[in-house]
Amino acid sequence: MSKSEHDQIAESLAKKFKTEYRKHKGIDIVTDNRVIEVETTKGGIYQGINQVKRSPKVRYIAVNDRNVQNALDATKGTGIGVDESGKIIKRARRNKKK
Repeated sequence: MSKSEHDQIAESLAKKFKTEYRKHKGIDIVTDNRVIEVETTKGGIYQGINQVKRSPKVRYIAVNDRNVQNALDATKGTGIGVDESGKIIKRARRNKKK
């Protein structure tokens, strides 16, 4: 049985950042300074945003190519970055505290 698109993206990112893919354990990719949630469906993007939004680390949603625009629209104004299978489309940022 072949791996799902989600698992392929997550494993590729885990390899790139020299960490493990935390399948079935909350946020998919966690490093010392960033978190990445992988989503491959339009509906899953909002669930992914809810998973990463409270993290104090740099936050990203990684999506497949057909969901890039959906992710960009959903993350507008959130400070959450968008990554297309290892290529950053929108950088993550933190709002400055007043």
